[in-house]
This record gives sequence, C-alpha cells and structure tokens, in this order.
Amino acid sequence: MLKAITSSSAALEVAGFLLAAYCRVVGWTNRVVREPATDFYAPFDQNRAVIVALWHGEHFLFQFFGRKLVGLATNHRDGEILVRAGKYFGVRFVRGSGDHGPEFMRKKALQAFTGMRRELAAGNSIGITADVPKVARVAGLGIVTLAKYAQCPIVPVAIATSRVHRLSNWDRTCINLPFGRMSMVRGEEIHVPRDADDAALEAARATVQGALEAVTERAYALANGDPG
Repeated sequence: MLKAITSSSAALEVAGFLLAAYCRVVGWTNRVVREPATDFYAPFDQNRAVIVALWHGEHFLFQFFGRKLVGLATNHRDGEILVRAGKYFGVRFVRGSGDHGPEFMRKKALQAFTGMRRELAAGNSIGITADVPKVARVAGLGIVTLAKYAQCPIVPVAIATSRVHRLSNWDRTCINLPFGRMSMVRGEEIHVPRDADDAALEAARATVQGALEAVTERAYALANGDPG
C-alpha cells in the first residue's frame, strides 16, 4: 500500500515540486563561476546541437547550465520525479536509459537512443550521463555511438558546489547544498567520425572518460576556491 501511495501521480507531483523548489534555493544562494570564463558557451554558439556529457549523481543542477538542454530520464519512479521537477525550469526529457545486459529492452534504451537522435537532428542540444546505471564513473559506449550517428560533438561538463552531501548509493549521488559557490567547468569538444569502427569508438569512449574525470576534479577545486 505504501509503495502504491508513493508511486501515485499526486505523490510524484509533490515530490517533483519539492525537488524543483530545493534546486531553486540552491541556485539562488550559490555564487556561480564558470571555466573557461570568457567563452564557456562557445561550443553551443558554434554548433547546431551538442551532446553534453555529465556523470551520474552529478547531474541534478544541469537546469542552471545556462542553455536549454533536453535531458534523458529513466522510466523508474526517480526519473518521473526528475521529469516533473524539470517542467518548472522548462526542461524537456527523453525517457529511457542505457544498460549493458539483459535490461536493455526493458529500460527502452533503443527508444531513448532514437529519441535523442531526433532531438539532435532538430537542433536541440541534449544533456546525458556518460556512465550507464550501476557502473558509476565509467563512460559507456552509448554516448560515443550517439555522437557517431548524430554527428554532433560531445562536450564534457561538470557542475559542483562548495557545500555538498554525498550519498553512499551506487552513483554516490551528490546533494548540493545552499549558501556556497557553484562552479561550471567544460572541456573541449570530442568528435566521433561517422565511419568510426569498434576500435575508434573505444578510443573515443576513453577520451570521454578522461575528460569527464578532469572537468569534475577541476569543478570541485574551483568551487572550493582554487583559482587554478
């Protein structure tokens, strides 16, 4: 009965509203710094659409990124709450999630892939996590495969706050706290050739992995006052 109540449309709507309200407080009370400071949004201004790559558990503040992004949200209850919170920021979502194993079809990964390609073809940038569920901080092949077929560059991004609480779950979810400093750091564009074979895709995956590790480390250093 409790599960039915907490999964009801009314409960999900309340949860989405509370999440959005909390994010507003975090956004209003953190001073934002960006790196690079002068041309942070250059990849968005120079390309019709880009694929913004983030880590799982570090993505809840992407609505403050400063450019409209279409997100990817799981069909699970947590994803539904995220979708309902996103509407308060004007954020749209493609539904589904990736997986390495037998959960691929149930999680509607193919539909999500098709939906993201459609958004990119329409000129809408998307924001997705590079690591697949249950394999935290390890970039999967999905994001580089999407870049190959969509022919849109991947832009690694990290958003961090100086005050944070981290959960002990699989993706070490980051709960950003108010009254501090928020940093946004982006890396260089990563292009995947249209004719990329398996070896080239693996090389691109490793590049995304390294770039996300670098921007995440830098984002936390910048949020904590390191001028670099």
